[in-house]
Amino acid sequence: MYQEERDTTAPPRTGAGAGAAEPPLAHLLVSLQLTDSAFPSGFYTLSHSLEGFAQARAVDPDTLPALLESLLLHGVGPADATALALAHRATRAGQPQTVAAVDEHLFATKLGQEMRRAATRTGRQLLDLAAEVYDRPEIGAYFQRVVRREVPGTQAVAAGIVYAATGVPVRQAVASDLFAFCASFAGAALRLRLTDHRRAQTMLHAVAPVVERTVDAALRRELADVGATVFASDIMSCRHERAEARLFAS
Repeated sequence: MYQEERDTTAPPRTGAGAGAAEPPLAHLLVSLQLTDSAFPSGFYTLSHSLEGFAQARAVDPDTLPALLESLLLHGVGPADATALALAHRATRAGQPQTVAAVDEHLFATKLGQEMRRAATRTGRQLLDLAAEVYDRPEIGAYFQRVVRREVPGTQAVAAGIVYAATGVPVRQAVASDLFAFCASFAGAALRLRLTDHRRAQTMLHAVAPVVERTVDAALRRELADVGATVFASDIMSCRHERAEARLFAS
């Protein structure tokens, strides 16, 4: 079982107030950049099956927060967040083949074509852009493997590589990507008129304890545990693939 990891790259504090070392501010800035909707990875073009729920009239403003919580605890948490943590650790350990194994496993757990396509499209775009922005060899090398179609390049694994290569601690990396998921979900809800801006922000704040639980659980899992169990979401995604009109790619 994995133990909580501590950041060992932060410089020691000296003088008054010296105590536990604080992580470099640069790591926080990387997280903010990667989770910003202006970062053009395509992540914010996804509704994460929400549009399918809306089309089926299976969600409304009152049940929206419960759906987000369910997707975190039983969908993205056990699958993408766990894969991100595993890919992050493998990248830091210099084990690219382990990263590839995580990538292939996560891809195999995505049942619908729409979800697989969304994961690999956004993952490839993330690696392509991050290789240029951050200029880290681990990112560029894995992107080339994706280009050669040796590995699928799912978004969560790509994010794990980028966060690890830029020195962002694994716990912060998982939390950041989960927040990006929640913000993307809230943005989709706004465009689908399932909520307004005030209620969306209230929902994002209220889901914070669930995000923390999801992070803690993801850090404890191993590769065999990777996989979602939100079958309603899979069904809605499959229906969404065949919808006559769609706002989102998933």
